[in-house]
Amino acid sequence: MRHFFIKKNSIKEGTAIITGSEARHVGRVLRRGVGDTLYLLDEDGWEYQAVITAKTSQRVEVRLLAKNPPRKPSSVKITLGQAVPKAHKMDYIVQKATELGVSSVIPFYSSRTGPRLTDERLQKKCHRWQKIALEATKQCGRSDVPTVETIVTFEEIINKRYNNVLKIILWEDEKNRRLKDVLQNSKQWKNIILLVGPEGGFTAEEIELARKCGFVSVSLGKRILRTETVGLYLLSVLDYELENSPVRTSHDAFEG
Repeated sequence: MRHFFIKKNSIKEGTAIITGSEARHVGRVLRRGVGDTLYLLDEDGWEYQAVITAKTSQRVEVRLLAKNPPRKPSSVKITLGQAVPKAHKMDYIVQKATELGVSSVIPFYSSRTGPRLTDERLQKKCHRWQKIALEATKQCGRSDVPTVETIVTFEEIINKRYNNVLKIILWEDEKNRRLKDVLQNSKQWKNIILLVGPEGGFTAEEIELARKCGFVSVSLGKRILRTETVGLYLLSVLDYELENSPVRTSHDAFEG
């Protein structure tokens, strides 16, 4: 169920105005017209059920029918550190990680990632990924948009200051510790960061550096997954283990 963002100051006496790119998307892309139902989100996370009462190419007027309070925040904030993969795989990772409730995504370069982007291309890529996160947020009905940070180096991401955080790095050559061993005691943590390597995996030297910075190396057992699948698999497992899915209460009639 796709949502559209509105400003709270656009709501007056049970009506609201949608403008700009959101209005164009309603009409030109989704081809919604007068009488059709829309679902809206404001900047505080309130959800509104609305019906279109008037529409132009730049402006959509709606009457609000019901509103829901913001979803309860997730009990654990999860950051996905993802080594930049080839081609457009990062687009998919950001989109699906948003749907699975990640709080932030930090792309990074490791020794086995591909060529580094120029500053201009890097800026464009990061802007694109943040836009994908925004669109995925609308699509899945989240009230908060995850942050996609600028690309950093491996050394920068492992040395970044994290307060009270469980730090996990995935390594296929880890023999002594599996993910489930770490998650047995994970409910005590309020913040978790997961580091996922590139197509070629992390080097032993990188794993040693990460361990010195407090990261715990784990394996997924016999599973060998693609880099664009690993983070999503981990987020799904954590969501189940931590019962981390935000919930929303039932609809209330709109009262203004």
